Amino acid sequence: MQFTGTEAYVATDDLKMAVNASITLQRPLLIKGEPGTGKTLLAEQVAQSLGLKLIQWHVKSTTKAQQGLYEYDAVSRLRDSQLGDSRVFDIKNYIKKGKLWEAFESDERVVLLIDEIDKADIEFPNDLLTELDKMEFFVYETGETIKTKHRPIIIITSNNEKDLPDAFLRRCFFHYIVFPDVETMKKIVAVHYPNTQQNLVKEALEIFFDLRKVPGLKKRPSTSELIDWLKLLFSDDMPENVLRNRDTRSAIPPLHGALLKNEQDVHLLERLAFMTRRG
Repeated sequence: MQFTGTEAYVATDDLKMAVNASITLQRPLLIKGEPGTGKTLLAEQVAQSLGLKLIQWHVKSTTKAQQGLYEYDAVSRLRDSQLGDSRVFDIKNYIKKGKLWEAFESDERVVLLIDEIDKADIEFPNDLLTELDKMEFFVYETGETIKTKHRPIIIITSNNEKDLPDAFLRRCFFHYIVFPDVETMKKIVAVHYPNTQQNLVKEALEIFFDLRKVPGLKKRPSTSELIDWLKLLFSDDMPENVLRNRDTRSAIPPLHGALLKNEQDVHLLERLAFMTRRG
């Protein structure tokens, strides 16, 4: 079972090697990189490429590791007991299965995405060590042990907002998605917009990469933001010469709202444009 990429996702050789190494080692693949570099999309494309079902667990700041295993709804059981509901005699009626349980009990191998694990509490990764290592967990309410039928391919993403515990890192195969260079970015753009003027794409990429080089930017534009910006530039509602007629003395590109996401960066470019005009 080898991941070779898909037509809809430009994967570098290093990334494909990392995916296949994690599959061979039967260890979770921990993917880090700038936001918007296709970490979440990778899991979708791996599942599609291998013909497997994708189970997604999107982590939030309030997410607890236990929710990935199961949750016991004691409140509903108490309410049903007061109403005389016969369901209360079977505690399994009040066990809500989590994404790990769903992946473990699947009759076929699946791809399990644990998305943005660094959003949760620092203890979140530690609370999953045994489950991800042994591929089993114990349900205290029913006294049963849930073991995986087919070890899932686990892809874990992180935006590097906080450090992950060493014990957790030891159990993963790690890969950092380096921001694409110009040639790789051209391939990515070609996937999304195959029939576009190459001169316009070349000009847009020059502006985009020049913008990323500006020192002091709080948030540099990412791949996903480039795709959104190009969608606007290629729109029928936009004049074809919107890039060519721009003020070359201005550091702010046209339709910059698709690329810049905070006022500090806009003000920074405005100051640079003002200094350029004075010079």
